[in-house]
Amino acid sequence: MTKIPHRLYLTEDQMPKQWYNLRADMPEQPDPMLNPATLQPATEEELYPVFCKDLAHQEMDATTRYIDIPEEIQEMYKIYRPSPLIRAYNLEKALETPAKIYYKFEGNNTSGSHKLNSAIAQAYYAKKQGLTCLTTETGAGQWGTALSEACAYFGLDLTVYMVKVSYNQKPYRKAVMQTFDANVIASPSDTTNAGRQILAKDPNTGGSLGCAISEAIEKAVSTEGCRYVLGSVLNQVLLHQSIIGLESKKAMEILGEYPDVIIGCAGGGSNLGGLIAPFMQDKLTGKANPRIVAVEPASCPSLTRGKYAYDFCDTGKVTPLARMYTLGSGFMPSANHAGGLRYHGMSPILSKLYHDGYMEAVAVEQTKVFDAATTFAKYETILPAPESAHAIRAAMDEAIKCKETGEEKTILFGLTGTGYFDMTAYQAYHDGNMTDYVPTDADLQKGFDGLPKVD
Repeated sequence: MTKIPHRLYLTEDQMPKQWYNLRADMPEQPDPMLNPATLQPATEEELYPVFCKDLAHQEMDATTRYIDIPEEIQEMYKIYRPSPLIRAYNLEKALETPAKIYYKFEGNNTSGSHKLNSAIAQAYYAKKQGLTCLTTETGAGQWGTALSEACAYFGLDLTVYMVKVSYNQKPYRKAVMQTFDANVIASPSDTTNAGRQILAKDPNTGGSLGCAISEAIEKAVSTEGCRYVLGSVLNQVLLHQSIIGLESKKAMEILGEYPDVIIGCAGGGSNLGGLIAPFMQDKLTGKANPRIVAVEPASCPSLTRGKYAYDFCDTGKVTPLARMYTLGSGFMPSANHAGGLRYHGMSPILSKLYHDGYMEAVAVEQTKVFDAATTFAKYETILPAPESAHAIRAAMDEAIKCKETGEEKTILFGLTGTGYFDMTAYQAYHDGNMTDYVPTDADLQKGFDGLPKVD
């Protein structure tokens, strides 16, 4: 028997030429987005003032199973893809587990994460439409960095509204974005009406992704030749990120492997949705039945403690409403929370799959996450992003269970990126200053009280 290599890279010729649209195989579709003014299902045309036309079409397309990746996007993908599928031999040995642990590593690019997969696509379609600038939000900074790279490549101006608490915690993220000519603004700011309103209510707020989205959309719709782009949650983003799962599945097929358990960290859902896409297709079509596990922070637990309801995607309540697991668009994550995964809601696609029982979800406290991150770093030599470490924690827990039961399960998780800009958090952990914040039911109720009334 040939030993499975530590790392497997597909060749450029083996890279996927099409994205996979998971909605095409879902037995029931997510509920439609609603126009915030009429509360009626939004049309594709109603999205044009906010999104590029091609992206608005992808957002609404629930029937085209495979969508060709334009040649220009494939060429930029080849700068950093295919990404490796790695067998965690050293971690397996340290845990003394009979399980086989694989991870798909998406951190081998300057943004340090999987976010570039969608940033390239969204910048390409903006350029194709003849637009000159984009706006976006970013939390931990990975999405803002990725979009900065993509906009520099395609010659587009970019304004990034960065969640204020992250802006202050991660000054070097800002420096990287500025290297790619992005204008980075701490959110909420006094540069938009939405930001000024939020600051009037709470001048000391650390901000949220919902705040930053409101500001970015306001800037986009009030600027000629500009559109807004989002790094997670949306159907179009999960479509672009399907390249992660497609590469993973092909690599595992080459190795003669198939995962029993697939684990991904979950904030808005981009990495998780991309990783699980082709495996969820097998599950939906009856070809296989892997367990699929979403891992979220205990401090921002949209799947495990949220409500499945229509909600705004932003704090300013200007976006279309989506039916998703949500903590309420007014939910403010604790400033103590050190990683990304701060979004108040979850991708409508993933929310529907979770609601219908096709996947599981767990929430973990951040000290346990950083315990796993440091263990992983010692044995696998990659310093993981705190977001990724949520998946590492759950994968290690699964492997430890296998040690107890003797089961030889095959585990696949997504290592979404590196943690080199998260040293303030790592330092807090090493110094013993990191604490776990878990919102009370009363804390969460404040967000639920603000949910829109939709018949």
